[in-house]
Amino acid sequence: MAPATRASSSIPGYVEDLSKGRMLRFQESLPRLPVPTLQETAERYLKSVHPIVTPKEYENTKAAVEEFIKPGGVGEELQKKLLARASNPEVKNWLSEWWNFTAYLGYRDPVVPYVSYFYSYFDDKRRKNPAKRAAAISTAALEFRKEVVTGNLEPEYMRKAPICMDSYKYMFNCCRIPEKPADYPKKYDYETNKHIVVVRKNQFFKVLHEVDGRQLTTGELEAQFKRVYELADSEKVPAVGALTSENRDIWTDARKLLLEASPDNAKSLEAIESASFVVCLDNTAPVTLEERAHQYWHGDGQNRFYDKPLQFIVNENGSAGFMGEHSMMDGTPTLRLNDYVCNVIAHKKIPFDTENVRSNLPEPVALKFTISPEVQTKIDEAQQHFRELISQHDLRVLQFLGYGKSMIKKFKCSPDAYVQMIIQLAYYKMYGKNRPTYESAATRKYQLGRTETCRSVSEASVAWCKAMEDHTVDTKTCIALFREAIKSHVEYITAASDGKGVDRHLFGLKQLLEPGQELPAVYKDPTYGYSSSWFLSTSQLNSEHFNGYGWSQVIDQGFGIAYMVNENALQFNIASKKLGADKLQFYLAEAANEMRKMMETELEAPKAKL
Repeated sequence: MAPATRASSSIPGYVEDLSKGRMLRFQESLPRLPVPTLQETAERYLKSVHPIVTPKEYENTKAAVEEFIKPGGVGEELQKKLLARASNPEVKNWLSEWWNFTAYLGYRDPVVPYVSYFYSYFDDKRRKNPAKRAAAISTAALEFRKEVVTGNLEPEYMRKAPICMDSYKYMFNCCRIPEKPADYPKKYDYETNKHIVVVRKNQFFKVLHEVDGRQLTTGELEAQFKRVYELADSEKVPAVGALTSENRDIWTDARKLLLEASPDNAKSLEAIESASFVVCLDNTAPVTLEERAHQYWHGDGQNRFYDKPLQFIVNENGSAGFMGEHSMMDGTPTLRLNDYVCNVIAHKKIPFDTENVRSNLPEPVALKFTISPEVQTKIDEAQQHFRELISQHDLRVLQFLGYGKSMIKKFKCSPDAYVQMIIQLAYYKMYGKNRPTYESAATRKYQLGRTETCRSVSEASVAWCKAMEDHTVDTKTCIALFREAIKSHVEYITAASDGKGVDRHLFGLKQLLEPGQELPAVYKDPTYGYSSSWFLSTSQLNSEHFNGYGWSQVIDQGFGIAYMVNENALQFNIASKKLGADKLQFYLAEAANEMRKMMETELEAPKAKL
């Protein structure tokens, strides 16, 4: 009999626990999230704030930091507590519980547009009929589900080392449940909940995806979707899903009213919350990239159930995309799911059987809700709040076809760092200064790891932006400064991915203050608040199957910029609260073109000597 646990033959330092299944076999041997030293965090923090504050502000910040980290000081006391927490065998990740609560489950603003994110798919010319498109997407998603729920999915790797797969358990048959003071994720048994929920014209339908032990074929799923289209036209119902677009406390109260209105409401809600995933059949036909982005980012606030982690959206013209709820999963797991779905459809990598359709399949079941006057008022208010909130935002999509990853590599630059500099230069062009910028750095190489902040603004990046806008600075100098800016960015994001950024560490130390204990000066210092106010919130995910990806800004004075670095194109989704997404779109394109021109002079230089 083979041992359940063995040293990995291919990955030194990792142990495979085969009893946990293929997907989680490395989980217990993943390293724990480290705790940086006070000194290294202090040095990195001061280095990060120096270019964005005045000399006087910097001196005040430096004094507060020195006071915080001095021997015998409060910082040292908190650091000892944090190290003790990190070394506790019962705590697999010193940060995860605090972060999940503060950043997501305890966050009370609406998940849409502030938390959810989206992917927009390229069109499928073979499936312009929405029922056909929905059926193919569902078939592919169900194949991926099999691998996840049975634990047979191969883990993801980062530089050939396995990374944390724990969050995949929240992918299928799961839902975020509103509650005060914090929401919670509810996971349902995948064996007893073999159904999806389809939403059409605000009506929810339960559709079994397995009958008599056999998964529905693509043809059977298509027939079910066609039947939903027919059934949804026969009745008009209140938009119960709109309640999930509300402030989380308001939705918590409304959910209780909904449950009190009728026992059947609880059954309908559970059918939605326990579904493998949701398919939204929208009554729209978006064409432009902006129209598609709006449709998948938030829709009309009605034909959704925003608390579900997975919602596939299909429009009347066959265009399609995905919306993800962010609380328990970051973008990389759902990127893998969606990339898989699009890839197997595009390349016919799994059977899409449309011929075999059983005649005895159960009909889609309409999930009925009894709506009391109080609940109807809540629905009406939710729709009004949604319209008001979305009207405050602007969004632009820049599909930059001038060049992409292949050209950037010819410049011998990190593609990610290069695009971060496009963003910095564009912002500088628009505002004449650089401001605090967040880039998401993955820490999934650690147990229960999620993200750390990469602070993208550096002394080098600011010096380079100034030089690029100064006509007296020659190209050779600009290139030298640019190389320094790229180097600084790579250094920070590498440290962040190693769990040594400053933001999570300072956050963790703050969590360990005793109730009533005086807040240390480093946290009261205005620089601390300013330097973690993300005027630019950025992140990169890439797929050759998407023509869009994005989410919201994180502060009212800032922009959310999601970007993709594909082989021969760059794409930016720019969201803000009417700050001028159109202008930033222009400056991003201008910056990208100027940088190409700059770097091409370096490529051409050796030729000129011949």
